[in-house]
Parts: sequence; C-alpha cells; structure tokens
Amino acid sequence: MVLPKFDSLPATLAWEHDSLRIIDQTRLPRETAIETLSTAFEVWRAIHELRVRGAPAIGVAAAYGLCVAMQPSCDLPVEAFRAALIEQAAYLDSARPTAVNLNWSLKRMLRAAGTSAATDSASLYRALVEEATRIHREDQSLCEQIGLHGLPLITQGCGVLTHCNAGALATTGLGTATAPIYMAHREGIAFRVYADETRPLLQGARLTTYELQQAQVDVTLITDGMAASLMARRMVDVVIVGADRVAANGDFANKIGTLSLAIASRHFGVPFYVACPSSTLDLQTPDGSKIVIEERHADEVTHVGGQQIAPAGVKVLNPAFDVTPHELVTGFITERGIIAEPFETKLAEMFQPQAAAASAAS
Repeated sequence: MVLPKFDSLPATLAWEHDSLRIIDQTRLPRETAIETLSTAFEVWRAIHELRVRGAPAIGVAAAYGLCVAMQPSCDLPVEAFRAALIEQAAYLDSARPTAVNLNWSLKRMLRAAGTSAATDSASLYRALVEEATRIHREDQSLCEQIGLHGLPLITQGCGVLTHCNAGALATTGLGTATAPIYMAHREGIAFRVYADETRPLLQGARLTTYELQQAQVDVTLITDGMAASLMARRMVDVVIVGADRVAANGDFANKIGTLSLAIASRHFGVPFYVACPSSTLDLQTPDGSKIVIEERHADEVTHVGGQQIAPAGVKVLNPAFDVTPHELVTGFITERGIIAEPFETKLAEMFQPQAAAASAAS
C-alpha cells in the first residue's frame, strides 16, 4: 500500500476486495500493522480510538466504512436497505464530534444514495462504493492542489514548523500541511522542518517525524514548549498547520496546542498558515465559539506508553482540540489557492456556491 510518485509514504487506507484496510496509527512508529475492518463497529472504533485519524482520512474511512456497514443488508428490499443506511450513517457520525469531514462525507454518501436510480439493494450498494471511491480520489487530488499552492511559501534554507500530523497519514494523499513540504522536497529545495511532539498522544513525534523521515525530508523533533524559543531565535520562517473544522469567519479548530503556536507566531512576526481542503470548511458555523470540542479520556494525559506519569486520582482536562481565532491566521492554503483576509468574505465567495449546491442536493 504505497502512494504513486512518493513511494516512501505510507498509504493510510485502502479499499480492496470490498474490505476496508487501514494502518493502525496507534501502533506507529514501532510497527506498521494493517487492520481489516469488517463491521460498522470496527470502523466506528477505529475512528474513535484514532487508529485512523486526521480530518480528511476520517472522511474517506467513513465513506468506505458505510459501505462495510451496509454489506449485511444487500439482500434486503431496497427501501429497507435505505432505512438501514440512514441508521448506519448516524452511528458512524457519532464516532468523533469535531472533525467536520466525518459528517460531510456521510452526508455526501446519503445524497449519492438518494439520487441513485438503483432499484435493488445490491445495485445501491455498488453506487455507494463508487461514491466512496470518488471521495477517496478527490482527497488525493485536493492534497496535490494544496501542495502546489503552498509550495511558494517554502524557500531555500527556510525553517518550517508544523504541529500534530496533517500529513500523508492524516489524509489519503500527500497530506495538507505537509503537501507543500513534500512538493518542495521533490523540487530539490533545501529547507528544514521542525515537528512539535504534540502532547498528549504525540502525533507529531510518532507520525509526522515518521513519515517525513521515510521521505528523507530534513526533520527535527521538538517538544511543544520549544516552539516559541525557536521563533525567538529566528529559526522558524513559516508555520503551516492543518485543521479539523474551519468556521465561516476563519476561526478554526485543530489539535490542542495550535492556539499557542498562533499566538507565538503573531508575537514574533512569523507567518501562520492553515492548510485545509474545502471538505474541512463549515460555512454553516458562524465562528469558532460554536465548534464542539471533543473531550477525551484522562488516561491519555496521565499515562505515556502505558506508564503512569501523574499521581493517581489527579484531576485532568483533556480537550483534543483548541480553536484559533481568525485574527491570528495569515492565510488558508486550499485547493483553489491561498486565501487572505477578509476570510469570511473570501471563503464565502470561493466556496459558498459549492456548499449551497451540496446542501440543496441533500
């Protein structure tokens, strides 16, 4: 399971012989374990437990996951199949609340079923697989376009800072924040990447450094608390992060710790960019205060690698994401180009017709 043109990058997931196969990202970088998901519960658990993670990858996994969920219903009458489809989509949608791609993908699958002319369940199932495959291919293309538009931000000798994993493992292509990095590396530009470790689950340490190292990109791992110090020493020329949901005014949710980076970037005058496909835009949500933030289990903070690092019974806060206000963002790198302020106007002008068409079709 490898990606074309970048053979060193791992493929996050694959649809093979009517089965969804994923890399279990909770086991990286110690081992590369491929898991086959055969039931709706297994797909739900894989998303909920971060075995597959990253907003775009979650969207693609959910699309194929809905196909997996519907396989036992292919012998039902078509109306019963459609009723089961709605139930299974709602179930998968409950796996995680913040990344908008999950809901976006499942709604798109339901629209495809609603407009299908299939008169039997087996044909409707095949239509679902075709739609999931389109979502998968589009995600790969969106990553390529984000990479091309973000490429000019990475210049000879510059330092790029990124947070969490918005890479190939978070998508089914080149990643979002990492797409310009891979493009620049392919062009022979000499630059360096600093990857935040990203507590508490260490996605930067475990995943971003893993895939960048596999691609032979010059990457240095730093702790989350080092980022501002590197900026003060003028070692960082640009920050590029991903996003799990972007509100209409440009406020966005991303992995916890992103807000701190944005504040430090503003203080030290470092450009701060958000790389995101249109599937991550939520133009129906007016601002970041309306974004639901996922709260995760205390064990993720009190334990590392199964080892307890905090006193038993200590109170813990563990929000998986924070919201960065649009005032701290230099620009959004999308598949249609880099969007600068005023974000609310420009996001609406560029993407509202697309969102309205999708809403009308639902």
